[in-house]
Amino acid sequence: MSILQSIILAIIEGLTEFLPVSSTGHLIIASSLMGIADAPFTKAFTIAIQFGAILSVVVLYFKRFFDLKDIKKFYFRLFVAFLPAMILGFILKKFIDQMLSNVLVVAAALLIGGIIFLFVDRWFRKVEKEGDSFPNNKQALITGMFQVIAMIFPGTSRAAATIIGGLAAGLNKRAAAEFSFFLAVPTMFAATCKELYDFYKAGNIFSANDYGVLIAGNVLAFIVAMFAIKFFIGYLVKHGFKVFGYYRITIGGIILLLHFLGIELTML
Repeated sequence: MSILQSIILAIIEGLTEFLPVSSTGHLIIASSLMGIADAPFTKAFTIAIQFGAILSVVVLYFKRFFDLKDIKKFYFRLFVAFLPAMILGFILKKFIDQMLSNVLVVAAALLIGGIIFLFVDRWFRKVEKEGDSFPNNKQALITGMFQVIAMIFPGTSRAAATIIGGLAAGLNKRAAAEFSFFLAVPTMFAATCKELYDFYKAGNIFSANDYGVLIAGNVLAFIVAMFAIKFFIGYLVKHGFKVFGYYRITIGGIILLLHFLGIELTML
């Protein structure tokens, strides 16, 4: 992987990880068009740079993560929300691996999710006015169950699934989006550790250049994600989800077009 390729992928990761548009779909397109999707290091890189992205959440919401007054309640709610992914991810591992190898599933999930986003603001209009600002245990669990949908059907977008889950559970838009960010921290950290373990277990090792690329990718993903999160919260509260729906439909359509044109798209 060249420096330019790593920069492109890190920017894509930082921009899309916390937006409800599927970072997976974007990384499939970018890495496949660059011809590096099959490389073992590419998969490890795209997962490992999530660490930089989740670090941006901890920095932006530092007080929330380290507020001693509510720290027990905060982390317990995160644990409750993370639990479904931890349990069902283990039980459904084979099925999830099968879905991860199907590019058409990603395209379909993007298209279906995009259509849903065209109507989300209308469905949850009342929730936006009367919704809760932080989840209780039940709301955290419901949000976590929605996260599993994104695991089973790649392309759904973890952010999209958890935000809609939060809205369905009775959170307002800002609270649903912010809790989605918080939940990304344990989820993506676990995914990063698992991917690096599998990378080494398969007999792969990082070269000195690989470590430099990983560090640079994490730093860039961290910076870009900071701006993406700030933009998303402000835009979501003012304008809602519809534009993300149109965007998802476009990306899903591009993946289908490339597939049917015979351009090989490889799952990461």
